[in-house]
Amino acid sequence: MLHSLHARHIAISMNCSIDVEYEEPSYAEVADEPSVRQWVEQVLAYQKIDGVELSVSFVSEASIATLNKEWRGKEGPTDILSFVQSDVRSATDFWPSGDDDGLRVLGDMVICLSVAKTNSEEFSVPFAQEIRRLLIHGTLHLLGYDHATNGAEEPMLELQERILADLGGK
Repeated sequence: MLHSLHARHIAISMNCSIDVEYEEPSYAEVADEPSVRQWVEQVLAYQKIDGVELSVSFVSEASIATLNKEWRGKEGPTDILSFVQSDVRSATDFWPSGDDDGLRVLGDMVICLSVAKTNSEEFSVPFAQEIRRLLIHGTLHLLGYDHATNGAEEPMLELQERILADLGGK
């Protein structure tokens, strides 16, 4: 579903490592690995970020509900969780990784496709667009952005929607 990216071309000559994992093999049919990597790379390029490492995992409602309870103290599944590897004080404050490959480890995104599908139906947007929105959202969190509410006026969410529009995801 994501493989039909109609994005504005952004030059990507990145030194990034993006690990994509699936709890169930069928999840790869909806969010295929090359498209997920391409979309995250485009978001990083849009933000002028290079030399980073991150992972994206697609999991079941049960798995994300367990993580949501453990890490946020909230019951039930959610669409996305982002786990920043280290404390980032701002969106431009990175730390040296010390890794041999020189990549800065940003962290991990965990996405639940069934919750994303419900969201896409609730908000009347294409499923692929909702997945792209979540990839942008998670990437921004890993870069140090945050939001206090889910209100459209939140600066991070405004940036998220601008990136989605500029990259041709709407």
